[in-house]
Amino acid sequence: MSFILTFLGKGGTGRTTVAIAAAKQFALQGQRTLLVGQDPGPAFGLLLGASVGATPQEIGANLSAVHLQSTALMESSWEELKRQEAQYLRTPILKAVYGQELGILPGMDGALALNALREFDGSGKYEVIVYDGAGDLSTLRMLGMPEIATWYFRRFRKVVADSDLWKAVSPFVQPVAAAVLNVNWSGDLFDQPAMQQSNNLLERGKAAVNDPSRVAAYLVTTQDAAAIATAKYLWGSAQQVGLTVGGVILNQSSDGSAIAPEFAPLPVTALPNYPGQDWQPLIEALPDFTQASQAPRAIAVNIAERKVALFLPGFDKTQVKLIQSGPEVTVEAGDQRRNIALPPELSGRQVTGAKFQDSFLIISF
Repeated sequence: MSFILTFLGKGGTGRTTVAIAAAKQFALQGQRTLLVGQDPGPAFGLLLGASVGATPQEIGANLSAVHLQSTALMESSWEELKRQEAQYLRTPILKAVYGQELGILPGMDGALALNALREFDGSGKYEVIVYDGAGDLSTLRMLGMPEIATWYFRRFRKVVADSDLWKAVSPFVQPVAAAVLNVNWSGDLFDQPAMQQSNNLLERGKAAVNDPSRVAAYLVTTQDAAAIATAKYLWGSAQQVGLTVGGVILNQSSDGSAIAPEFAPLPVTALPNYPGQDWQPLIEALPDFTQASQAPRAIAVNIAERKVALFLPGFDKTQVKLIQSGPEVTVEAGDQRRNIALPPELSGRQVTGAKFQDSFLIISF
C-alpha cells in the first residue's frame, strides 16, 4: 500500500510546484515515489523539466512520473469492463463497442483518475504517490466517490428490497437471470458476485480516504486574501469527504506566522520562491508530510454520551445544515453533503440537539 498525498488550493498558488518538490523530497528519502499529474496542458512537463507520458516512467532515483490522459484511461477501463461483462454474462453486449471511439463525458475525468490511483496503489511498485490534480472541489468529489457510492449502494439496496414491485417480480427474476448470467442467482439483487466485488472495492477506497496514514491533503496558499479564503473553504469541504488535511503551505513567503491564526490548529509552513533552477531550497523547507495523522480528524463518535462531532473549519453556522429525513443523518456544508453512517448504538435514533461551536458541529441523540 502507498501513502497518497495531494494538494488543495486556489489556482495560481503554486500547487504543482509544491507537488513536484514533495515528490522529490520523498524520493531523496529513499522512498519509491510516483508523481501523478492530471492537468492536460504542457505546464506540468515544463515545470518538471521532463517529457512525461501516459504510463509511468522513471525520471530520477526513486522517482517516476506519469501524466494522466483521460482518453487512454478510458480505453483501458473499457476493456476491463468488457472483460467483467464476459465473465458474468453468457452473451456479452458490449463487445461490439470499442474504447477508441468513446468520448469523455463531464465527470469521467475524476472517476478515471481515481481508478488510476487505485491501480498505481495496488501495483506494489510505489511507497508514495503524489497526486497533482485540480486541487479544488472536483478533486474532493473525486476522493469522495467511494463514500458517496457506498451510500447509494446501502440506501437503494434497502429501498429496492422493501418495495412491493421487487417482492412481486423477484420469484421470476431467478430463472431469467440463470439463463443470462454465468453465476448463480441468490434472489438478492445486491448480493451478486459483481455487485459485492464493486461494493468491497468502494469500501476499501472509503477506508483509505478516511485514514490519514493512507491518504492526506495539504493546503497551498499565498498571502492573497482570496487564496486564503479558498484554502479555508477547501479545508472544511475536505472534512465532508473524510479527507484529513495535515497542514498549510504558505507559498512564496518566508514567514507563515501572519496567517497561522486563520488555520489553527494546523501547522503553517512558509515556502520560498522557486527560482526555476534549484529545487533543494524548496525541498528542505517542506514539512514532514507523514505527520498528517496528527491533524484533527473529520468525525468523532462518542457512544457513551450519544454524540457525534464533525470538524467543519472554514464555515460558520449559517453555512451548515443538519438533515434527518431518512435513516441516516445528513450534514450539508458549503456545496458538499455527507451522509453519516451511525454505529449500531446510535442508528435509528432521532437527533435531540445540535450546536456549532469552535468549528465543530456537535450532534446529540
